Amino acid sequence: MSDRFALTGARIFDGEDWHDNAALVVRDGLVEAIVPAGAIPSSVTRIETGGGMLAPGFVDLQVNGGGGVMLNDHPDVASIETICRAHAPFGTTALLPTLITDTPAITAAAVATGANAAQQKVSGFLGLHLEGPHLSIARKGAHDPALIRPMTDADQAMLIATRKTLPVLLTTIAPESVEPARVTALAEAGIVVSLGHSDTGYTVARAFADAGATVVTHLFNAMSQIGNREPGLAGAAIDMGTLFAGIIADGIHVDPATMAIALRAKQGPAKIFLVTDAMATIGTDMTSFTLNGRTIYRKDGRLTLADGTLAGADLDMISAVRFVHRIVGLELSEALRMASLYPAQAIGQSHRLGRFANGTAADIVSLSDELDVKGVWIEGDKVFGAGTN
Repeated sequence: MSDRFALTGARIFDGEDWHDNAALVVRDGLVEAIVPAGAIPSSVTRIETGGGMLAPGFVDLQVNGGGGVMLNDHPDVASIETICRAHAPFGTTALLPTLITDTPAITAAAVATGANAAQQKVSGFLGLHLEGPHLSIARKGAHDPALIRPMTDADQAMLIATRKTLPVLLTTIAPESVEPARVTALAEAGIVVSLGHSDTGYTVARAFADAGATVVTHLFNAMSQIGNREPGLAGAAIDMGTLFAGIIADGIHVDPATMAIALRAKQGPAKIFLVTDAMATIGTDMTSFTLNGRTIYRKDGRLTLADGTLAGADLDMISAVRFVHRIVGLELSEALRMASLYPAQAIGQSHRLGRFANGTAADIVSLSDELDVKGVWIEGDKVFGAGTN
């Protein structure tokens, strides 16, 4: 394909506004401009998309697996490549492979793998999300309680060293297992600190946000809930304008009405954004897999341990977009922002991801009017859809 091309024939959503009768011009893997359809330079290769819409590629900050593999079970570059490929057909162009609480040895292997994937510039790889092990046993969810532990000086040093090897490092911690001073040190090192798997109250959550935490992991799940006298971590996430929050929009993890209430009430400028919390099942027909030696079962859209505990989600990003648009009732533009612009903002990457502007990454999803994915480009290279090499 030419290093300079224009995608034509679709409405264009740039992350903020819609453009009709326009073309998206790409040059050397970056967005060059959105121009009127009649003003495309004659030297530019035209690619007709056949209607529908073009939108910034989706950014998923919590992806445990896909394509039949879990990062925990196979912390190697091949698995990261498999996970990224598995999610691309669903519109995800940048993701954080996520390591669920595991042993120090597996964590070290995943960190080293992340550095290698960054060096090799694996398509779609954005960095790592280390979800644990510094969580609360009271809100452990599917995390192995035997592996949950407080953060030590060595853990803090490892995280800071890891950040130097990755474009993005996000870590989920619970105030029960980490001191505020450590959060400040991590944030000052450029690490995105997310609060989650915690039974903490509102006041402590606010103190940790003041210390440098800026995100909350899967809002309403594995956290203290909103009560009449104690707003909990869920209440802090909604009330505090500095806290972004991921949400699993599958209708299983959070009721649509609860989701709608949270979206109406959320204080800004930070936003609620979509995550999949996807497991190995995405892009496969597998009915079970293992995590930390325990079997996780797939049935009727749910992933559960034998005792019924939810264990991640059987969800892809375009399905989450459809859900918040069709079921929760958000305008399509806002549903798309929740999948692209807002997660990019949450990790400080909106200068290059989640929107179309001169110099942003040419990460593009082509959607039909029915919100089916027709094509996907990552940094200007087509990775899914008709005509993909």
